[in-house]
Amino acid sequence: MKNKIITAISTIMLFVPWTILPLRTFDWALESPVAEIMVYSYATFMIFSGIFSILSYTKGKVKSKLMQVCVAINSIYAIGAIAIIAMSITTLING
Repeated sequence: MKNKIITAISTIMLFVPWTILPLRTFDWALESPVAEIMVYSYATFMIFSGIFSILSYTKGKVKSKLMQVCVAINSIYAIGAIAIIAMSITTLING
């Protein structure tokens, strides 16, 4: 039962980053302070979901085929989010 719940959570985490696309259609979401907050929030969530999926797969021993897919995709999301945050940090440092 625990394995199914963890797999369901990881599967839901696959689709959450795509919810930024409908949000970005609003004018208020494109303005400066809101846009940065949204991007950083989504990036933080993507990093968390990558770590959660990897730890669930390795330490929690949830080793189903769906969980393997979740680990792969959430890891790619996490790497992309780390790259986004790193690029924004270098932009802030270099001015």
